[in-house]
Amino acid sequence: MSVLARSVGNAFRNKVRTAAVVAVLAVAIGLALAMLVANQAVSAKVQELNASVGTVLTVNPAGGQGFEGGGEPLTTEQAATAAAVPNVTSVVGTTSFRLRNAAEAAAMASAGAPAGPGGGQGGGPGGTSATTLTTSLTAAIDAGTLGNRNQAANGTTGATGTTTQPPRSLPITATGIGAEMDNTGKALTITDGSGLGDYTAESANALLGTTLAEKNGLSVGSTFTINDQTHTVAGLFDSGTTFGNNALYVTLPTAQNLAELPDELSSMIVTVDSLENVQSTKAALETALGTDMADVTQGQNLETAVSSLGSVRNISFIAFVAALGTAGLIILLIMVMLVRERRREIGVLKAIGAPNRTIGLQFVLEALVLVAMGSAVGAAIASFASGGIASALISANTTTAAPTRPGARLPGGGAGFPGGAGLPSGGPFGGASQLLTSVTASASPGVIAAGIAAVFGVAIIGALVPALLTARIRPIEVLRGEYP
Repeated sequence: MSVLARSVGNAFRNKVRTAAVVAVLAVAIGLALAMLVANQAVSAKVQELNASVGTVLTVNPAGGQGFEGGGEPLTTEQAATAAAVPNVTSVVGTTSFRLRNAAEAAAMASAGAPAGPGGGQGGGPGGTSATTLTTSLTAAIDAGTLGNRNQAANGTTGATGTTTQPPRSLPITATGIGAEMDNTGKALTITDGSGLGDYTAESANALLGTTLAEKNGLSVGSTFTINDQTHTVAGLFDSGTTFGNNALYVTLPTAQNLAELPDELSSMIVTVDSLENVQSTKAALETALGTDMADVTQGQNLETAVSSLGSVRNISFIAFVAALGTAGLIILLIMVMLVRERRREIGVLKAIGAPNRTIGLQFVLEALVLVAMGSAVGAAIASFASGGIASALISANTTTAAPTRPGARLPGGGAGFPGGAGLPSGGPFGGASQLLTSVTASASPGVIAAGIAAVFGVAIIGALVPALLTARIRPIEVLRGEYP
C-alpha cells in the first residue's frame, strides 16, 4: 500500500474522532480566513481613501466657510493661481447658495420676515448668494424640533424687542461645481440618469439628491424652476445621508449666473499628484493665495478614518496570526497523540525496514488530509462570516468624524447649518464616518487561497514535530513492550 493511501486510510480510521478534529480545525481555520479577508478589505479601503480623497485640499475664503464667517470671497483668478502651484493636478471651483420654496418665500415676505438665502438671514459670506433664490422644489427635510428651535433663535431685534420669525421648512442647498464630483472631491454616486456633461459650461440640467427628488415626485427628465428659470433633472445622486440628499448640483457657470456672482467662488477643491506632496503643496498654496485671503485645509476626518481603519487592519492581522497559531497547535497536539497511540505500528514498520522519512511523511500527509477537510469547511464559514466580522471590528474601533455640537464647523468643509448640519455629504471630508462603514469584505478566491496556503504551511510544521519523534522510537523497545 502506498504512503498516500495509508495516510488517507489512517485519517478516517476513527470517524468520530476525525469529525471532531475537522470541526475544531474548521472553526479555527474559518476564523483565520475571515480575519485575513477583513484585513485585505480594510487595506484595500485605506488605499481607496488615499487615492480618492487623501490627496484633496479644500480652499475656503479666509475667515469664512460655507454659509458662516466673513472675509472676501474667492475668485476665478485665485483658482488660476492655485492651478499653477507645483504638484497641483486639478482645481475645481464651487459656488453654493440656498433655495427657498417660492410660495413659502412669498408668505414670509408678506409676514414681514427678513429674506435671505439661509432661511431668513440676509446675505451669505464666502461667495454664497446674497439674495433669496426661489424654487418650485419643496425641501425634503421637515424643520422638526431642531429646525424650529434654530429658526426661533434667528429672530430679528427691533425697537419693540425680539420678533420671532414665522415657522418655515429648511432650505435646499444648491452647489455649482466644475467637475462631476461632490464637494468633498469624491466622484458623485449617480443612481439614475447621467451627469451634466461639460461642468465648465452653463446648462439647464441639474442633479438632484434622491431624497429631494422623491419628496417632489421628480425623476430623470422632470423639470423644476430656480428663480423662474426651468431646469431639467439629468440624474439622481445618493450622498449616503438624508441631509446630503436634500440638495442639488448644477454646473459652476449656471450657479454663478443664478447667484449673479460670475467671478466668485465659495470654495476650491484642489487635487495633489501624490500623498507625499500634500503637505508641501498645502504650504505652497497658502503662500501663493495669501493666508489673509484663503484658508487651505486638509480633511482631518480622513486622517481619523485612515487611523481607525489602520487599527482595524492591525487587529484583524493579529487575530489572523492567533487563529493560525491555534490551528497549528491543534494539529500538533493531535499528531502527538496519534504518534503515541501508534507506537506499536511505528515499531513494526521500522522493524521491517521502513525508513524514518517514509514514516514521517505518512503522518504529515495524514495531517494534511485533516487540514484539507477543515479548510473546506472553514472557507465556507469565512465566506459567510467575514463581512459580519469586518463590520463588527469597524464598529468597535472607529469613531464618527462628524461634529455633534449645534452649529459646529465641519473640518475642511462648509460650516454647518444651525443644528449641526452642513453642506451636502457633511462638507468636504464630513462623510468620513460613512466611508468607514462602506468597507465591503468579500471572500475572494485569491485571498482564500493565500489563507489556506498559510494554514497548510502551519500544518506541515505542526505535523513535522511529532513525525520527527518517530525517529527516536527503537523497534526493539516497542516490540518488547508489546510482547513481553
